[in-house]
Amino acid sequence: MELELMRTPPTKERADAARNRAKVLAAAAELFAAHGVESVSMDAIAAAAGVGKGTLFRRFGDKAGLAAALLDERERELQDAILFGPAPLGPGAPPADRLRAFADAYLDFALAHLPLVRMSETASPGARYRIGAYRFWHRHLTILLAGESDPEALAHALLASLGAEHLMAVVEDLGAERARNAVRVLFLAHAADPGQRKAPA
Repeated sequence: MELELMRTPPTKERADAARNRAKVLAAAAELFAAHGVESVSMDAIAAAAGVGKGTLFRRFGDKAGLAAALLDERERELQDAILFGPAPLGPGAPPADRLRAFADAYLDFALAHLPLVRMSETASPGARYRIGAYRFWHRHLTILLAGESDPEALAHALLASLGAEHLMAVVEDLGAERARNAVRVLFLAHAADPGQRKAPA
């Protein structure tokens, strides 16, 4: 129940605002896919969506706000799978299996949308840790790591390996598959014998 309350809430808005939002997000997604996130200006997005630049800035703030909005639905889908989906990602599997499933599912999400995730996480210092989705992922891992000596700190440490800035650097240097395998190794180390390790003296 606690984790369910932390799920990213769906956006509530008037019908005309929802239509404008959908137009903006569709235009941004198309331009980002065609030209790359860094190369697309807010002016270009406003023009493609047929809305005023002022409307765009008031609604989303900047490209980081647009990135977060584009990711919102995907994050909710992953959160719903964790809360209500089939095991092992969803309930009903041992914590170790759920840890492994989370690592794979999050990597699928992050690597598929890496430039957007990076922009949303690095918009300002500490932005990643203020995102509601991060708090959800952290609480989920903390629950799964309950047998560890300090599950909250360990959850942060494991999530550090999933930071978009880190993943992008590793992907650019070593490729996506090696980045994925490195994260799996970290998660497997804590999924093999949960509760057996103690903090160093």
